[in-house]
Amino acid sequence: MTGTSVDPIVEMLGITVDFPGMRALDGVDFRLFPGEVHALMGENGAGKSTLIGVLTGTRRPAAGMLLVDGDAREFSGVAASRGAGIATVFQEAQLSPNLSVAENVMLGRERRGRLGIDWRRTRADAARALARLGLDELDPRTPLTQLSPAQKQLVALARSVVDEPRVLVLDEPTASLDQAEVTTLMRVIRGLRDGGTAILFVSHFLEQAFAISDRMTVLRGGRKIGEHATRDLERADLISQMLGKDIEGLRALGSERKAHHYQAEGEPVLRAEGIGRRGVLAPTDVEVHRGEIVGFAGLRGSGRTELASLLGGALRPDAGDLQVSGERVALRSPSAALRRRISRSSESRRTDGIIAGLTARENILLSLQAVRGWTRPVSRAEQAGLVDACIDALHLDPDELDRPVELLSGGTQQKVMLARALIVRPHVLILDEPTRGIDVSAKLEIQRRVSRLAAEGTAVVFISSELEEVVRLSDRILVLKDREKIGELSNGPGVTVDTVVEMIAADHA
Repeated sequence: MTGTSVDPIVEMLGITVDFPGMRALDGVDFRLFPGEVHALMGENGAGKSTLIGVLTGTRRPAAGMLLVDGDAREFSGVAASRGAGIATVFQEAQLSPNLSVAENVMLGRERRGRLGIDWRRTRADAARALARLGLDELDPRTPLTQLSPAQKQLVALARSVVDEPRVLVLDEPTASLDQAEVTTLMRVIRGLRDGGTAILFVSHFLEQAFAISDRMTVLRGGRKIGEHATRDLERADLISQMLGKDIEGLRALGSERKAHHYQAEGEPVLRAEGIGRRGVLAPTDVEVHRGEIVGFAGLRGSGRTELASLLGGALRPDAGDLQVSGERVALRSPSAALRRRISRSSESRRTDGIIAGLTARENILLSLQAVRGWTRPVSRAEQAGLVDACIDALHLDPDELDRPVELLSGGTQQKVMLARALIVRPHVLILDEPTRGIDVSAKLEIQRRVSRLAAEGTAVVFISSELEEVVRLSDRILVLKDREKIGELSNGPGVTVDTVVEMIAADHA
């Protein structure tokens, strides 16, 4: 990083943005320098997206000033922002799946000749943009549908650097990537930084922010709380600034789980023997007891979600047996699992979780109605009582429950999915990435609730890409790799994240 010995390329002074009934940003100052990665930190609702909106021309401030190279600017839209050398890559890569890599990278910037688009020159330009990111091996003619999520993210990044922007905004760029893919993206980001690009990095993954950033700005409740050189900021201090309180809650949760630590005894409530599906998951044994949290650990694609889907009725096995409370069962659908009091919350809240056209309240009640059948509707009085219990248990805002669920924050959507899973009073609760993409405060609330459910006797399967969560919460940890179970750990003082990582990294051939 060139540091603060040079002038900032972007400077915001006293930026204020008002939404109906609320102030989203309140007099925020922000600086971004050439050749640095600057992490913008804060929980959901802190103002991060609004600040990015001001920088990229999608939000107009009610007060304050935006300077680019020392000159006051007021962007009327994204095109004006791009014209000033500011490009953005969002969490959901905005690409066209029916086009090739080159067509996506060069969309709107195709080379033209007398007879229309000159595809040879256009592909050559795309290849140069890809090479700038170290992606020389990626054929520009490849259909986008053949790429992995990480490669698609890098194609979106290549499209953003075609015009050689001086400022690059990365909004949750690693949310859908596994660790190897994150490593590749981080290498690309460092290369752009070292070439002089100013990079604004937004992520809920604290360790990634610490690993990649040179400086951090912390927002809370629409206000700037602090600006720090990353090397000078302790993780505990960062979390304290983000939450407005100390991190004793996280420490206490870890202590509570250690005190609770459950030694499984008696008949498991859920037992799978050799359960698997050809081409999806090798035959696997699993046991989960009442009051126990069993963590599934592994890289993305290891088989964690597939195993959860087999246990929760979303996938049908072609091998093995499944027993619930000692009785052999065949779960042919999630609703069949629900009738056995096995409730599952999917890893993808957008595509396999929330129903966007319904309110939060209607989403919460879906699983109970599925168990009852559509000929036995849940009465209004019963609805009110059950939803009120969810409000208390998960600290949901009653005023938000009758709003369309797609308009709510990621953390609230995640709580809605958890409430839907809990409303049937499950004996087995399967949670696949219940805290992905949400802020620290909502994450802590969900972790605490999971811990309490286990203490009350619920059997829990817990899956998270953040191994710290798995180790903090689990009584036992089942480790998967390459779509098969490679081992199992009884959690305790000697088990750390490194223990799990070393197990995954070992040669099991």
